Amino acid sequence: MSKILGMLTIDELTALVEQGEIETVALVFTDHYGRFMGKRFDAEFFLSDGAAQGTHSCNYLLTVDMEMEPVPGYQFANWELGYGDFHLVPDLGALRRASWLDKTALVICDVADSKTHQPVAIAPRSLLRRQLARAAALGYSVKAASELEYYIFEDSYRAAHEKEYAGLKTAAWYLEDYHMLQGMREEKFTAAARRHLKQSGVPVENSKGEWGLGQHEINIRYADALTMADRHAVYKQCLKETAEQLGVSVTFMAKPAADQAGSSCHIHLSLWQGEENIFPGAQQIGPALGSDIFRWFLGGWIKHAPEFMPFYAPTVNSYKRYQDGSWAPTRLAWSYDNRTAGFRVVGQGQSLRIECRIPGADCNPYLVYTAALASGLDGIANQIEPPDIFAGDVYAAQHLPRVPYTLRDATDLFADSHFVRQTLGADVAAHYVHFFRSEQKAFDNAVTDWERKRYFERI
Repeated sequence: MSKILGMLTIDELTALVEQGEIETVALVFTDHYGRFMGKRFDAEFFLSDGAAQGTHSCNYLLTVDMEMEPVPGYQFANWELGYGDFHLVPDLGALRRASWLDKTALVICDVADSKTHQPVAIAPRSLLRRQLARAAALGYSVKAASELEYYIFEDSYRAAHEKEYAGLKTAAWYLEDYHMLQGMREEKFTAAARRHLKQSGVPVENSKGEWGLGQHEINIRYADALTMADRHAVYKQCLKETAEQLGVSVTFMAKPAADQAGSSCHIHLSLWQGEENIFPGAQQIGPALGSDIFRWFLGGWIKHAPEFMPFYAPTVNSYKRYQDGSWAPTRLAWSYDNRTAGFRVVGQGQSLRIECRIPGADCNPYLVYTAALASGLDGIANQIEPPDIFAGDVYAAQHLPRVPYTLRDATDLFADSHFVRQTLGADVAAHYVHFFRSEQKAFDNAVTDWERKRYFERI
């Protein structure tokens, strides 16, 4: 396998530090929202101590809300337990340049218990590692890709904050899906993002305008599922920080405006044994041929999608995206190369894969791939058959089961699911139920612009 540009070995990092090209190493992990948390190390100290020993971080980071406030009610960490530390263990296979930052490298860490040195079960990367171990025990490797969309605004993040995120100037003024002229106007940002991703261990395939005003997408090269989740997390951090440096802003909200298209994160998955994709087979799937493994994996994925919905759509805003005729899926069906379906089968032969169009751009990739793998592997174990392949407009098929309407509905399904508890463990499942219920409660307690506009004078 050819070396990925921007990925570093310890020896390569050592040479760059000695040459004065790298001065800082960021040690990071994602919280439940998918945000990078961590510390910046002096590069020489990282080489002498941090690479082998890692570092410690407060365990409250897996119990805080979006505002970084500790949320009561968690068993994992709380005031009574004193909010101790957990251990950040650098995954040196995930060491890379962060080319968008000056003289900086970045390494993604696993989160371990400081006393037992075992993985912290609730950490998103730990959850994905557990499902990948299950797949490996069955002889499967997993290849995946994230198609991540975002909106670009000409306002800086600070300016957007001061405007309370209202009246922002979009980077485009007409729909630009595949449009080269309108897309060119965003190249100041998009070209920089492509370049930095490529130089930071995230190989880029292409970029394109999307269906909203100033909406764009950069497609990155598929990889094994853990590497892909890492690339997804780096992608978001790189784009946000590049935007900050250029005086613009990007958002990965699933539905930033009611009258604009939502931003998705379509994910692609296939199972492999060695160099062979095991999804192809003898059964007809549109113009392609699929195997029993393909069919059962798809069946399990579709069956368990409602139960795992908060892992695909984790915020109140996520569910505003699911509207008929919006390019976002609203019903649980599968088709071959049909963008109205929640599960779109694409490719043939060695490229045959399942595209799930349910996740939004606000998803945590480690949780998304956890849910997808757990569901698909259960489908294989229990030979779960998918529904019949659907032909036509899924939006018009009112008889098909619908995705949950709200985070509250989705969390109720998640909380009541025996499969979720069996997959994650009862304690981990309860932790995430509390996380999603806390997110819902924060919204329930908020007074919105919609309420003021509707009720201020006329109620």
